[in-house]
Amino acid sequence: MQQPQETRRRARSPFVAAVLSLVFPGLGHAYAGAYQRALGFAAAPIFLVALVAGIVLRADQTDLIGLVLAPWLLPSVFVLNIVALLYRLAAIIDSYRVAAFLNAVDTSGGGRLGRPRVRLEPLSVAGLAAVILVMSGAHVVVARYDLEALDFLGSGCVFLDNANADTSQCDATPSPTGSAGPTDEPVDTGSPEPSIAEPSVQGPDLGNSAIPPWNGTERLNILLIGSDQRPKDGTFNTDTLIVASIDPVTKQVAMFSLPRDSSGIPLPNGPLRNAFGATFGPPEKINNLFTRIRNRPDLVAGNSRTRGFNGLKLVLGNLYGLDIKYFVEVNFDGFKQVVDAMGGVTINVQVPVVDNKYPSDTGRTARVYIPAGIQHMTGAEALVYARSRHGSDDFDRGARQQRVISSMREQADVAAIIPRIPDLIAALKTTVRTDIPQSELAKLAGLASAVDTKDIRSYVFSFPRYGTQTGPNAPVYLYLPDVGKIRAAVANAFKVDPKLEDARNALSQENASIWVLNGSSRFGEASDVAAYLEYYGLTASAPKQNPSNVPSKTRIVVYNGVETNLNDTIAFLEKAFKTTVVLANDPAAKADIIITTTPSTPNLAPPTAP
Repeated sequence: MQQPQETRRRARSPFVAAVLSLVFPGLGHAYAGAYQRALGFAAAPIFLVALVAGIVLRADQTDLIGLVLAPWLLPSVFVLNIVALLYRLAAIIDSYRVAAFLNAVDTSGGGRLGRPRVRLEPLSVAGLAAVILVMSGAHVVVARYDLEALDFLGSGCVFLDNANADTSQCDATPSPTGSAGPTDEPVDTGSPEPSIAEPSVQGPDLGNSAIPPWNGTERLNILLIGSDQRPKDGTFNTDTLIVASIDPVTKQVAMFSLPRDSSGIPLPNGPLRNAFGATFGPPEKINNLFTRIRNRPDLVAGNSRTRGFNGLKLVLGNLYGLDIKYFVEVNFDGFKQVVDAMGGVTINVQVPVVDNKYPSDTGRTARVYIPAGIQHMTGAEALVYARSRHGSDDFDRGARQQRVISSMREQADVAAIIPRIPDLIAALKTTVRTDIPQSELAKLAGLASAVDTKDIRSYVFSFPRYGTQTGPNAPVYLYLPDVGKIRAAVANAFKVDPKLEDARNALSQENASIWVLNGSSRFGEASDVAAYLEYYGLTASAPKQNPSNVPSKTRIVVYNGVETNLNDTIAFLEKAFKTTVVLANDPAAKADIIITTTPSTPNLAPPTAP
């Protein structure tokens, strides 16, 4: 009787086995039919995936960020990447060999027809080489990014707490003209800056002092600096000064901007006050403070790389009544590179930007026009948007700078940034400086991920609401801030309704001068009404004079055609006093608007709390 033939196993492609092992170790062995061997190769990766998944699912976001930013992680990733490369290489080659061997065994009838001989097909071997090349390329990319990150963190270029790092490659190379980019100054200034005497030495070197770490519960304040560096003449102007204040309990954020031309800034007690006096300026401007103190170890603690920034933290902290813990500085020329490395930034331009005197890279002025609406900007375009100042004012400029920062924070797309990591790291190394310790990154990153950036409270401490300015005939333009108003705004930043603050800003920018005359019998009514208007951002006063005649109802007179520029102010007054304004022409009028109260005028006074 004839023996039944054994069913022959269908041949498995060694190349397919290699490709499947590229996808996941062990799949190629299972495809070839070597199930025990497949389980052996798959066990370790499955265990590792399960372990990582368990950690991710059980840990909260702050713990995960702390793990990612742990100092031992990047070196560990480099070692594990090499181990994974070797492991996957062994799995791919072994699955290829197993599939080829089992095919040979099947061809030889299980060995009955002779010793199994593995036949290497040139095309199949070429396919194996291609699989190995693809797999190795992925690990090479991971290794490159890992080494880039290690160099970024260890170079001392960005994180100034690394005192032992080599910083020779940190500073940006000056352009051929010797300028790091356009400045905010006109090409022809018309009048020279006044000469300023160097302060005398007041004491010994103050040395360097460590920054106490943030405790995680108190209000965190970080100074954001945009610098205009000009290597040719050695100046370093800090033209953008924004303090970001974060409440870790409510996760609210406030941003405070001080104009670059601010002068008369109160100085804290100590060496700075001894050297410069009670205030910095006039004629000194706040954007020049860094240059004045960076080489003065007797005035501010720190080293040559941190002293100027430490002085700015001290002075602005004293102005705002805040403890400014850290700083982050970005130079304007490198800012363009960072934005480009991120793929640009999309900004909602709320008001068109028109500047007929923008200083271009060629040294000549250029006309700038940025229309309103959603605009996707390159680094150069975003810099122009943030810095243009001749067609607007410091309030609008400060608001634009805050909008750029918020937009970049919200649009940081990891998937889009990964291919640009080398360019981004190179740009950051020559652009960004900070004294935030690397050991604190996890804690701060966890806080940053939790805050609501769509509800940032923005304050720009500029004229007219928060100070005065020099007249048009002054030898140099200066802005003189009202310290009391600024400190009150900072203290109450998280207590004020953001909509109320927006309304105040809109009214203050129209800058109407208002007089309130008491036409009623109520004592102090004019002062109360003026204080009420001041509370809402208007500029009002109550002169000690009686109205020439008392109307039957509240009278609001707008003089000499200024109503065309006071739309928000007029709408607010008509709603508050429940009346309609009257237009008049009188060259002798000493205010834009004069309000005369009557017994029927509503009782208006500022609330006792903001």
